Amino acid sequence: MAEETPNTPESAEASQLVEAGQASRLLTEDGLEHEILEPDHLGVEMIKVQPESLLAVSAALSSYGYNYLQCQGGYDLGPGKELVSFYHLVKVDDNVDKPEEVRIKVFLPRDNPKVPSVYWIWKSADWQERESYDMYGIVYEGHPNLKRILMPEDWKGWPLRKDYISPDFYELQDAY
Repeated sequence: MAEETPNTPESAEASQLVEAGQASRLLTEDGLEHEILEPDHLGVEMIKVQPESLLAVSAALSSYGYNYLQCQGGYDLGPGKELVSFYHLVKVDDNVDKPEEVRIKVFLPRDNPKVPSVYWIWKSADWQERESYDMYGIVYEGHPNLKRILMPEDWKGWPLRKDYISPDFYELQDAY
């Protein structure tokens, strides 16, 4: 029969330690601030970055070979809680069987969700940042054309926020 691990504060703390991944080690070597998060459900490394550090960390990751922004998006942690802008990066190279990946998360205050645009590093962020702006109200500072793409320009509010209140009526648009 296997011996049980004692449930002490020391053992709980040890079980919560997360090992630094390749990207985190490189960022640490360069002195770039970040926080290691638990790997995602696929075991992909995840790091948390402050909004003011996003461009420096993104530029560094790009120089380390993370040359493909697979996905950028946003989500809401709940009414009164933070909004999150996330970035899924892939190192596309000769290792096509198991490319290196890293996920970045930036937690933003609900009342003023601003983060620098990574468009100038990965052009694929263009429409993805616009969608996150349109649905969650996250402002990507420095984006060349930040405007609504799914909702009408005069739409009030951010439809995917969990505290969004739908209007009582919808104006029918002329389809012609």
